[in-house]
Amino acid sequence: MTLPPAHDSLAARVAGALRDVPDFPAPGILFKDITPVLADPQLMRDVVERMCAPYADAGITHVVGVESRGFLFGMPMALALGVPFAPARKPGKLPWHTAREEYTLEYRNDVLEMHEDALALGRGADVSQRSRALVVDDVLATGGTAAATCRLVERLGGVVQGVAVLVELGVLGGRALMPGRSVTAVLTF
Repeated sequence: MTLPPAHDSLAARVAGALRDVPDFPAPGILFKDITPVLADPQLMRDVVERMCAPYADAGITHVVGVESRGFLFGMPMALALGVPFAPARKPGKLPWHTAREEYTLEYRNDVLEMHEDALALGRGADVSQRSRALVVDDVLATGGTAAATCRLVERLGGVVQGVAVLVELGVLGGRALMPGRSVTAVLTF
C-alpha cells in the first residue's frame, strides 16, 4: 500500500478508516471495506465535499450513483451540488422502462440498468442542452462498472462530465477503460 502524501490529511484519514477484507466476494480479491468511513459523520462530510469540489463549476445536471455503494456517496453529492440523483442498478430493481448495459468484472459478468428518463434533459442533439452527468462509486478497481455506467449515461443521451470515487486501486488500471474522461479519487492506492 502506498500512503497518501503527507499534505493530504483527508486521504490519510480515509486510508486509516478503510478495512481490508481478504477473499471477498471471491477468493483472491482483497476488498476495501468503506463502512468505517460511513460510520464517521465528519469524515463523510469531508469526503463528500472533496468529491464534489472538482465538479462544482462543471455544469453538472445529474449525479449517477452506481449500485450500491455509489448511492452512499452519490446522493449526498447530488444534494450538495443541487441536482437530481439517478441510480444505476442491478437488473430488475427499477420499476419503470429501463436501458441496460452488460459488462465484465474481474470475477463475473454483470448488468446495470437505468430508467430511460433518468436524465430528463438528455435527448437533445445540441450537447449544451444535454444532461451533464457525474458518475459516482465507492471504489474504482478494474474500471468495468464505471465504464459501463458511462456508456449507459451516453446511451440515454447524457454527457459524462466525470467519474468521482472515494478510492482508486490504481494498480488495477481502471482508468484505462475510460480514456479522456475526468476521473477523481479521494485516495489512490
